[in-house]
Amino acid sequence: MHKLTNKEEEVMKILWKLEKAFVRDIVAEYPEPRPHYNTISSLIRILQDKGVVGYTRYGNTYEYYPLLSKEEYRKSFIKEIISDYFDNSFSRAVASLVEDEDLDQKEIEEILKLIKSK
Repeated sequence: MHKLTNKEEEVMKILWKLEKAFVRDIVAEYPEPRPHYNTISSLIRILQDKGVVGYTRYGNTYEYYPLLSKEEYRKSFIKEIISDYFDNSFSRAVASLVEDEDLDQKEIEEILKLIKSK
């Protein structure tokens, strides 16, 4: 699966939140100034072509829903980042996060607990 563009991700985040939506519902979720209806409609068609959005037809209108879960996308995206920037090394990725972030003791304990549970 290819990474979605920023605009496509924005639409998907809204669809994941709403679960099902018409284009007007998606537009209404954006802050002002909202994108034009046709812009969102075009993005939805692109997402359909990519196989990540499905629809139910009601006469002349369509209700859209995600075919790709947020979790599936997240996993794919993280794997791509680890492959592209950390030479497929999860330990390098975690080390980078630990070095770059100011983790408190509770966060470190949570990470260690997750690692030990595996």
